[in-house]
Order: sequence, then C-alpha cells, then structure tokens
Amino acid sequence: MRLRFIIAPLLKWFAENARDLPWRRTRDPYAIWVSEIMLQQTQVKTVIPYWERWMNRLPDVAALANAREDTVIKLWEGLGYYSRVRNMQKAARLIPDEQGGRFPRDLAGVLALPGVGRYTGGAVCSIAFNQPEPIVDGNVIRVLTRVVGIEEPPKAKPVLEQIWAIADDLVKQAVARQQSGQRNASAFNQAMMELGALVCTPRNPRCDVCPLKGRCVARKENKTERIPALAKRAAAIKRRFFGFAILWRGNVFVQRRPSGVVNAGYWEFPNWEVAADAEPAALAKGNLSLGQAEPAPLCVVNHSITRYRNRLEMFVIRPARKPHLAKLEGEWLPLAKLDEIPLTAAHRKVAGRLLDADFQDVKD
Repeated sequence: MRLRFIIAPLLKWFAENARDLPWRRTRDPYAIWVSEIMLQQTQVKTVIPYWERWMNRLPDVAALANAREDTVIKLWEGLGYYSRVRNMQKAARLIPDEQGGRFPRDLAGVLALPGVGRYTGGAVCSIAFNQPEPIVDGNVIRVLTRVVGIEEPPKAKPVLEQIWAIADDLVKQAVARQQSGQRNASAFNQAMMELGALVCTPRNPRCDVCPLKGRCVARKENKTERIPALAKRAAAIKRRFFGFAILWRGNVFVQRRPSGVVNAGYWEFPNWEVAADAEPAALAKGNLSLGQAEPAPLCVVNHSITRYRNRLEMFVIRPARKPHLAKLEGEWLPLAKLDEIPLTAAHRKVAGRLLDADFQDVKD
C-alpha cells in the first residue's frame, strides 16, 4: 500500500500544531538524547521540569560523565525505571574514549551506547541530524495501524517489522521531497508522534480534526477502537510491605539499595514484604530488636511497578534509648537532610510526611 499521500498533510499539520517543547528548540544530540530517554514510559508534562533541571545542571556529555552518582540519580528521582539513568552515565563515560569526546553522529554510533535501542537511535539521528532513520513508538504504531488498517496485534514480530518497514519508507520519501532549508526527517518523525499523542489517541481519537481522516482505513471501517489490537494485560499482583521510620534525636535511619537490584543506589527506610495477616509490632520486634518501642502508624503509600501493585504501610518508631540496629546496614541521617538524598518514589512521599509532621524538632 502506497502511503506517500500522508507525508504532505502530516508535515503541514505539524507545522501548524506542534507543541512548543523545550527540547524542540535545539539540535544538540545530547539534549535530544536526554529528552528521549526521559520520555520513555513518562508523560511529556512530567518530563519538562526534569529535563530543564537536568540540562541546567548537566548541560553536556562531559558534565554527565564527570558528575557524582548521587547527583545524577537525585536529578532523576521520581521518573522511575532507574536503570535508564545509570545507562546514560555509562554512555557518557564511554563517549570520550570511543567517540572522541563528541556525541555520535550516525545510527551505528548512537546504537552502540548503553541503553539505546532502535527507537531512541532513530529519534536522535532524525531529530538532531535530519537523517532518514525511522522511529516506531506507541504513538507511531497507533497512527500507522489505523491508517493502513492493520488488525493483527502489533506486538507480533512480523507485524512490528511491517510497521518499521512502513515508517522507514515514509521517512525516506519525506527526505527525498524536502527543499532547501527543510528538515523533513526530523519534522515527519515528530509529526507522527505528535499526531498520535494529540489526535490519534488510544481512546476517543479526534478523527474530525485529523489531517489523515480521508485516507484512514480504521476510520472508514469504524474500527478505531479496535485498532491497534492490544495484547491482554497480565493480571496485577498485589504486594504488601511494612516500613519503619526509626527516629532518634532528630535523626532517622535509612538504607541504600545495593547494586544489582531495582532502584540500586537510592535510599529508603527499612521495609519488608509481609503476609496479609502480619502485625507491625511483631515484625519490628523480630527484625529491629527495639525492645518495647511500639510502631505508630504514619501513612500508607500505594504505588505500582510494572504489574505489581504495592501497598507500603509506614510506621514511626521512637525508642527510649538509641537503638543498635545490628541486623541492618544503613546510617543515621538528620531528618532535615532527607531532601538532599535520592529516595525511591514511594519513600520520598514518606519523607514528606515525616517532615510535615515536624519530627525533626523533637529531641528524645
């Protein structure tokens, strides 16, 4: 199926409707790379302030490569999927040796960086350098499957490769027809993503204002709610945790997650996964050896990680004398300094409750 007819109206629509996003005001491949990594699994409105803080603090590859790990993961705190930021710093430290200190300028070089896949490589090369490299993300999949009328699940490998082939052909055609001063690879790829984000949405697509409505198979056949076909989601798994904020003379005990685990390098309060019938006092007595100190409820934080639905029940413990937490590895930190360390998202909320409750002024 020939799809060249969508190029001109899509480019026109993007020129008139593109959002003014901060990373669209630059052609710096480093800045664009940072934005693309942040935007994975994260909404644009969430990313904007993170990207701006990051670029102010770490404006180039050298700054990222030389930054302390705590600085980097603190800047990322709250974005989740923390392996992304670790791979970014690994990549920044490889560039001086393998790329001569300059961010790679071709697809092979970008793909060689840790944490960079086919989509991110294509996005950086097309947006920063106007190279005719395709991109396929959830937005592009939605646009192309609906326009073409692909009813098979796009997660099936042959179908996904078909979508990549269509995207590749389209971006090359867009570049072939560009005139002097135009950057059609950049504009076309961003236009497809923008259309999927603003118009060709997962639910209730705005077909009436779509520049491709006259040629869209899904719209003609009234199948926009069925295309793309989505795989059945795995059932959610509920998990329950007890956590303890142990306070002593304005300090709180915190632990750092070790390397090789989820959220490695981030700090948190001692916590354990528990059964449905668990009691906080019994757990505290067995794991913390705090004598008669009774845990008092502080807050409940519900959060999700992939298909896990986690319930973190937090308690405050204020022992009569300074505890010796021989079973735990960690350190005492002044409550006032909780804002300075990188905490996992759930435990950042707990820290906020502790600070709001003004425990830091209490001297036991």
